[in-house]
Amino acid sequence: MSFVQIVCALSARLLFILHSLIAVGRVIFVKHSWYSFLTLLILPLVIEMVITLKRRRGKDYKWFSPAILLYLISVIPSIWILEDHYYRYDIKDTTNLTQKCQQLDESNISTNPGSQTRGIPHLDKGLRLLNSTCSDAWKLGLHQTLLLTLIIGKWLLPIGIGISKDQLSQLLLIFVGIAADILEFTSETLSEDKVKTNTVLVYTILAVWTWSMLQFPLHVAVINTESSDACQNPPSSSLLSTHKADIWNIIISLFIHDGPFFVVRMVVMCSYGVIHQMLVFFTIKNCLVVTLQLYRLYVIIEEYRTSH
Repeated sequence: MSFVQIVCALSARLLFILHSLIAVGRVIFVKHSWYSFLTLLILPLVIEMVITLKRRRGKDYKWFSPAILLYLISVIPSIWILEDHYYRYDIKDTTNLTQKCQQLDESNISTNPGSQTRGIPHLDKGLRLLNSTCSDAWKLGLHQTLLLTLIIGKWLLPIGIGISKDQLSQLLLIFVGIAADILEFTSETLSEDKVKTNTVLVYTILAVWTWSMLQFPLHVAVINTESSDACQNPPSSSLLSTHKADIWNIIISLFIHDGPFFVVRMVVMCSYGVIHQMLVFFTIKNCLVVTLQLYRLYVIIEEYRTSH
C-alpha cells in the first residue's frame, strides 16, 4: 500500500508540473524566451514533492493541500500573462489573427507532406495544430485543463490522515461543481465586448478568478462533522467548534465563491449595461446562494443559542 501511495503522490505532482510547463511554454511562444524564468515557480512544488515523499510517504494533509497551492502558484502567473497579452494585443488585430490561426474544432488542418515528421505524420499534424491554434482557444484550453488537472490530481493524491474515502468522494464532487461554476464565470464575463475593451475590469475578473481558486487547496468541506453529537460537544463548547464545517463552508461561499461572483456580475450588468439571459440567470443563482447561506448561518446561531 505504501508503494501505491508513493506512486499516486508522484503521479499527481508530475501531472501538476507537466501542466505548468505547458503553460510556461505557451507564454514563451507568445511573448519572449526570457519568460522561461517562470519555470522557477515550479521549484517549490518539486521541493514539496521531495519532502512529502520522504517524511509523509506521499500522504496529504487533512484540511490543506500544499501541493495544490504550489501548483496554482506555478501556473496562474502564466495564465495571467496570456490573458493580458490577448486583451492588449491579439484582440486589437482580430482580422489578421483569424487569418493566421485556427480554432481547435476546425478539422481542415493543412500539412505539407514534404515537411511531415518521418514515420509519424500525426505528430506533425498535432504540432501544427498547436502552433496555429488561436490565442483565445489556448487560454480557454488552459483554464479548462487547469480545473481538470486539479480534480484528477486531488483524486490521485493519497488520502490525508483523518479523511475517509467517502469524504474524499464528496470533496471531489464538490470540486466538480466549483470548477464548472468558475469556468462559466470566466468564459461568460470575459467574452463580452464591453468587458474585453476595459483593462481594469478584465484585471478585476481575473483577480476574482484567482481568489476563487483558493478553494481547491482548502478541504474544510471534509472536516469531521461528527462533533455535533451531544456527547462530544459539552454545553460549554463554542459555536465554531460545534459547527466548524458548516461555518467554514458558509465563509468560503460568501467571501471566496458566490459573493465575489455576484458582485462582479452585478457590476457588469449595472455599470456596463451588459445584460443577457445567461448572465441574469447566474447572477440570480449567486444571489440565491448568498441569501440561503446567510439564512443557514442564522439558523445555526439560533440553534446554538437554544441548546446553550
